[in-house]
Amino acid sequence: MKKSQKLKQILLLLLLLTSYISCKHDSGILNLGDISAIGENGLGPDSLDLLKINEIQLVASHNSYRTKTDPSIFNFVQSIKGLLPSGLNPDGWDYEHPPFPQQLGNYKVRGLELDIYYDPNGGLFANRAGNLLVQKPVASGLAELNYPGFKMLHIPDLDYNSNYLTFKAGLIALKEWSDANPNHIPIFVNIETKEETPASVVTSAIPFPIPGLIFTEAALFDASAIKDLDEEIKSVFGINLEKVFTPDELRQNYPTLREAAMARNWPSLQSMRGHIVFIMEGDAVDNYLEGGSSLEGKASFVYSNSINKDYASFVILNNPVSDFNEIQEAVSKGFMVRTRSDSDTEEARTNDYTNANSAIASGAQIISTDYYRPDPRSAIPGSGWSDFKVALPDGKMFRINPVVAPDKFSTQQLTE
Repeated sequence: MKKSQKLKQILLLLLLLTSYISCKHDSGILNLGDISAIGENGLGPDSLDLLKINEIQLVASHNSYRTKTDPSIFNFVQSIKGLLPSGLNPDGWDYEHPPFPQQLGNYKVRGLELDIYYDPNGGLFANRAGNLLVQKPVASGLAELNYPGFKMLHIPDLDYNSNYLTFKAGLIALKEWSDANPNHIPIFVNIETKEETPASVVTSAIPFPIPGLIFTEAALFDASAIKDLDEEIKSVFGINLEKVFTPDELRQNYPTLREAAMARNWPSLQSMRGHIVFIMEGDAVDNYLEGGSSLEGKASFVYSNSINKDYASFVILNNPVSDFNEIQEAVSKGFMVRTRSDSDTEEARTNDYTNANSAIASGAQIISTDYYRPDPRSAIPGSGWSDFKVALPDGKMFRINPVVAPDKFSTQQLTE
């Protein structure tokens, strides 16, 4: 066959192929960019990237920075827990987490929770008053606690052990892992801002006076704290927050974050790989919103407990059983929802999957747990611990959300 005839045949074949692809596009069967991605089930890794981030579901860790309570303090608080409010029941402290790289790498967790206290002058948490109760030195001797900046801990003076003593140290660990794994799906970081301490509760509960026992009083999240918080995030992730998805990027030209969420103005998974999303709750929220509910120029979103507020885009509904219908309404209208599958170690002791199953079925995008792995003590007969573990079907830690995106859900799995 002559070269000219062969070339004509090739050109004709290309023309027919182009016509075929055009027909497919016109019929809505394929979207631009899908051709190289078609797999056995009609979806492949490239087309999955066309999902929006509200169309996925993932498992997150709760109080992700936390390590075991000092055993002496744990036992002391156990001895007086009948005198304390439920929030200070040490049964709920009996869990721990490994450092962030292990959670993110080994267990594929894609959400974290960081509890932070404001320490504008440094040294506010350098002493641990609870140590006095068990005849241990009150001074921590930890240099990191003497510098100004946000400190990361569960309960001052009593439950203070942490993989990262400071908010900044935790952010650095997160960014380093993210930079080393740039194809990860977005990591959602819940920042719980806290002012509550055991100062009044524990002092009044102790049945005998202890000389020198002075519990820490927290600093308030005032306007300076709000400014410092965003600056601390920028000190790690850069002044332009290039790998952080911000409220401005969701809102764009919409009047409110709520309207942007309801318009499904969420970015694609493809554009969000390697990104971090911060969402705030707790005592700083009111002051964080003082600059306006649009959160213009802010580094973090703010959780709402209702879809009716102007700043609502991320909604927190922590009881997946009683909040089930409300969660489904929120996700169906375009919002992203965080819920919990377990709390206070109860489910791990009783092997109760009621909340976990409801959380998964609800379509909530962020499911928070202390048990993305079973408690290590569950392997010990008679320990009182079950092998309770929270994961999505087939043991996955993230997937297409079958409630939010039923038309896109298939047997294909999200990959990184």
